[in-house]
Amino acid sequence: MPLDGSGLSRGEVLDRVERGQTNDFRPPTSRTVSSILRANLLTLFNGVILVCFVALLTIDQWQDALFGASALANTVIGIVQELRAKRVLDRLSVLHPVEVVALRDGMPVAIPITQVVVDDVLLLRAGDQVPADATIDSATGFQVDESMLTGESDPVDKPDGSALLSGSIVLSGTARARATRVGGGSYANVIADRARQFSLVDSELRRSVSRVLGWIAWLLLPIAALVLNAQVIAEGGWTPALSPAQWHSATVGTIAAVVAMIPLGLVLMTSIAFAVGAARLGLRGVLVHELAAVELLARVDVICFDKTGTLTDGVIAFEAAHAVEEQALAAAENSAAASGTAPTGWERVLGWYGADEESNATARSLSSAFPATAALLPIRRVPFSSARKWSAVEFADGAPGSWVLGGADVLFPAADDALHRRAAELSATGRRTLVLAHSVHPLAAPSGEGVALPAELGPAVVLTFTETIRPDAAETLEYFRREGVAVRILSGDSAATVAAVARAAGMAVEAAHDARDLPDEPRALRDALASRLVLGRVTPAQKIAIVAALRDAGHVVAMVGDGVNDALAIKRADLGIAMGSGAPATKAVARMTLLDGRFRALPGIVAEGRRVAANIELVSMLFLTKTVYAVALAVAIGAATLPFPFLPRQLSVTDGLTIGIPAFFLALLPNARRYRAGFLGRALRFAVPAGATIGVTLFAYTRAASALGVPERELRSGATILLALVALWVLTALARPLTRTTAAIILATVAGLGLVLFVPLASDFLELAPLGGVTATLVAVATALAIVTLELLGLRRPRPSSPLSPRWRRDPVREAPRTRAGARRGPRRPAA
Repeated sequence: MPLDGSGLSRGEVLDRVERGQTNDFRPPTSRTVSSILRANLLTLFNGVILVCFVALLTIDQWQDALFGASALANTVIGIVQELRAKRVLDRLSVLHPVEVVALRDGMPVAIPITQVVVDDVLLLRAGDQVPADATIDSATGFQVDESMLTGESDPVDKPDGSALLSGSIVLSGTARARATRVGGGSYANVIADRARQFSLVDSELRRSVSRVLGWIAWLLLPIAALVLNAQVIAEGGWTPALSPAQWHSATVGTIAAVVAMIPLGLVLMTSIAFAVGAARLGLRGVLVHELAAVELLARVDVICFDKTGTLTDGVIAFEAAHAVEEQALAAAENSAAASGTAPTGWERVLGWYGADEESNATARSLSSAFPATAALLPIRRVPFSSARKWSAVEFADGAPGSWVLGGADVLFPAADDALHRRAAELSATGRRTLVLAHSVHPLAAPSGEGVALPAELGPAVVLTFTETIRPDAAETLEYFRREGVAVRILSGDSAATVAAVARAAGMAVEAAHDARDLPDEPRALRDALASRLVLGRVTPAQKIAIVAALRDAGHVVAMVGDGVNDALAIKRADLGIAMGSGAPATKAVARMTLLDGRFRALPGIVAEGRRVAANIELVSMLFLTKTVYAVALAVAIGAATLPFPFLPRQLSVTDGLTIGIPAFFLALLPNARRYRAGFLGRALRFAVPAGATIGVTLFAYTRAASALGVPERELRSGATILLALVALWVLTALARPLTRTTAAIILATVAGLGLVLFVPLASDFLELAPLGGVTATLVAVATALAIVTLELLGLRRPRPSSPLSPRWRRDPVREAPRTRAGARRGPRRPAA
């Protein structure tokens, strides 16, 4: 270990590299490829499909094994998704900076974080992330955020000699710190290793599909046994005299019933719809970190923004310095007179702030009007932090005393004088307003309770700054208002400034509210947020609390941000959206990233999410209808010991033409319907009556045809035509009102059915026979009765709400919010 402050020498670095004391950590993989393959291949449904597939090949019925292609596609999709997630998780680390500055041979050198070694002297500043566990040698106003590691959201002051955890975010100040634990032994890599496991977005669509598959898993084997028994009895009974051909026929009938119950295409269509949605968002410059996050876009009903970088372009420009009103000047002079020093030199102080590399963007903009003064050397300083909302510096010469830069309401919270009136007047125009204040007393050293303002502080000058409102801000906010998505503006600026900017962006806001007046108790905070659209002086901890309160009220909340101070609020939200220019830690916890940082991309993002969710719900009704009629038919056939009226190939082709292929195109259509909770309930309300009608119709046809002595091949042909016609009607009901696109899908389906049912080559493959007069009559009557029943049931696709209806013009927070299960929670709240 070096004895001086020059850092490690080249030889010392090489020695530690040879001993393996580097930060080059190769974490164990989240899941092995073999475990992913086992999880997706060795499932109950794959086992059933494989047994059925092998059985058909064994008895030389390969024509009936078409369902194997769908099962294979499902398995491949699942494997690809998990391998993709594995790659993301393998890269997971709480550490995200590419480089860090270290002292090497007495010189500051930017090195990759993997090259940090034990005893390296690291130079840390605001915005950095600590790359390894370290001990502080010396620090100035050093404050870190350890919330990503410890869960504690309050900033932590770090004096000389204190320990630093890798993964901490530097909020303010500078420090020289010596690395103590690197690589796999560092705190960040230890907790990242624990987090490196496969986890998914909370997707109601995917959860509902899994629930349906679970139900089918319980029904599958008992129904399969029931159908097998019926097929054997239909072939002559459980006797040794049963011929191989009869066993083959019983096996084929049972396999047809079993395979029909499994909604293989539903999983495939859900994955395809998510993937297409993510790809479309990619074309808009949006990186989706997980496919199912597309669904969350549709569910969002409250979206929270920071002001800077969203409503405004994030570029802060100094506008002017304003004299404090007479009364305020008198207060400043009286404060200074107590020690016999006048508060002169404020121009030089502003020049120092503008030139200081550790100043925030607002302070740095002062350099355009105030030149730097080399003679000003600070003896103590307190860098700006978003929690404290002020910064301070103390000089001995040139501009003696302590100087503090912050908002008037922050530096002088108890006052109600000309200074506050002047600041409020300027803020009301939408300008950011700060006060440079002065005290003859020195800055106090940090204590356990943080850093205190100097005593006898008085205002010296009022400063105003401008930001340009994005040209697309008003249009974007109007879209959210029209589409029923509530907007909340959460900013650290003064309430008056935030309100003025919000009004200029088109929000109907009478006044902003000061977040310092918000209650801490969660229920009271939730109630207070019902009527507060715009909040100023919001701290990072409050952003987290606000997001949590909105979620607890039953809302699906999106949080858009870019700064480190937004990271935990983004993580706490249902859907975190990071700006492409944001801090690495912020992008690490977000579900998606706006790569080009365009505010106007947000409406398109929400619309894409709604399209995907609404179309998945639409196609799920088709697949669940098939599952319901397959279960109903199998149970009825098994109970009545009748032959199953289909070959597997007949069901595969019919379902493919009336469900699978149309569902693929329906999943890609435009759909602006607003998402509502309760997807599975709505899908079943359509699928159960529709599927039951089809199942009963097929059973009645089969029983009647069997009783009338219709030959088996002709019976199956009639059942196939009957199923095709009724399924086509269900598809038409879901496609209403017909557009050119949906009409084209219906006509293409009709053409496809005509080809496979009546072209000899296809009909021979499906083993279809011409229908006799009795069979044709049964098919016609059964089809007519089924269609009339479906029409009387009034089954329709979910309709989009008109964007002009009153419901779309209401703020969702005004309504009694719903839980994620769809039930109302609590009484109606006051209007926002």
